Amino acid sequence: MAEDSRQEPNDEFRDMLREFLEGNSDIDPAKLASAAGLPNDPEAVAQLIAQLQNALSSSGDGVNWGLALEQAKGVAARTTVVSLPAERSKLEQALHVAALWLDEATSLSELSSEPRLMSRTEWVTASMGVWSQLAEPVATSISNSLAEVLQQQAPEEMSEMMDGASELMRNVGGTLFAMQLGHVVGQLSTEVVSAGDVGIPLLDTEQAAIVPQNIADFSAGLDIPVDQVQLYLSVRELAHARLFRHARWLRLQLLSSITEFARGIRIDTERLEALAEGFDPANPEELRDAMTSGALIPPKSPEQLEALARLETMLALIEGWVDVVTAQASFRLPRMDAIAETVKRRRASGGPAESAFATLVGLELRPRRLREAAQMWQKVTDAVGVDKRDALWSQPDLIPTSADIDNPAALIARITGVAVLDDIDQAIEDLLNDDTSERPTE
Repeated sequence: MAEDSRQEPNDEFRDMLREFLEGNSDIDPAKLASAAGLPNDPEAVAQLIAQLQNALSSSGDGVNWGLALEQAKGVAARTTVVSLPAERSKLEQALHVAALWLDEATSLSELSSEPRLMSRTEWVTASMGVWSQLAEPVATSISNSLAEVLQQQAPEEMSEMMDGASELMRNVGGTLFAMQLGHVVGQLSTEVVSAGDVGIPLLDTEQAAIVPQNIADFSAGLDIPVDQVQLYLSVRELAHARLFRHARWLRLQLLSSITEFARGIRIDTERLEALAEGFDPANPEELRDAMTSGALIPPKSPEQLEALARLETMLALIEGWVDVVTAQASFRLPRMDAIAETVKRRRASGGPAESAFATLVGLELRPRRLREAAQMWQKVTDAVGVDKRDALWSQPDLIPTSADIDNPAALIARITGVAVLDDIDQAIEDLLNDDTSERPTE
């Protein structure tokens, strides 16, 4: 009977955690919230404690994606302002005009469904499925590594307790990750101006969408008429959506590439062990910085570097094409160049999604060769026209490569079947064919 009354190891560990969450510990819950990357305010701390308490009684295993969605919607809702009917009407008109302008700049057909005007909360709801898909491999790796390190670092007298509490630790780790994911996506909802603003298609359907409140924020302080900003951003969003509707294989390839890259990520357990040994609950900044800076992720393997290069090339090709088509379609806007420059500066500073990808997927999704890719698309457009340019998106094996970005002339030659000289070769050819040069005398 005495043995029957003893607690199971995981029950003992659960009670220890519950004591902490009830405040019977030297660890400040606000510090835990800070280490998890959450804002240090009473509401966030209270929500964190409540969710961790729920995790202790949960029978699930892994990340609570429903909690991530709830957290993100809460962050988005705190700053949401309902768009006025007049503002929505102007945006609907801008999208209609943008579609007409795009018909002149690309052969890709118009969308089959009307673009949506989304609130920040609606954007969160529509995009969370993709964020969860992308973040899941990293979340699993972190949870498993955390449970492994805690088992290794536990004193010998607690080893049996830790061996029986692995599922519980994964629940707690999954809750922390879900809240961090929700906070990041919620913050992102206050910045993105459209569905395609982060460079990849986040909506489940091939649909264009813009966020009126964020477009208004984007326009503030630019000293550019807001209707011109609305038109330019509408053209960009529709161009992005048309591309992914036309190249139906592109979305799956892009998301699969990111997910496969994330699956290759492993946590540096030695670094995590060092953090666990020296962790100061009163000063969790080192742990937070390690989690958000990528310090726990070892250097990329050669295979990952190759995959990253391919991914960055594809992102540059997509964004470069959108830039060229948008410029062609928006030439009527008097301040087009100024708006385009603002978009480029925003993107160069990291864009609204870079910190999200770095934190949640361990990946910097910055198209480093965007300028060169846009120049390539412009040269192709000038040489072969819109129809042949856009036909390159019809199937994966026609897509330009990194080598094509370096040498657009070779790509143009493949399309036309006629060799095209680059600037240096053309200069030599002109010199050799110069009939006006003096001939040597007999």
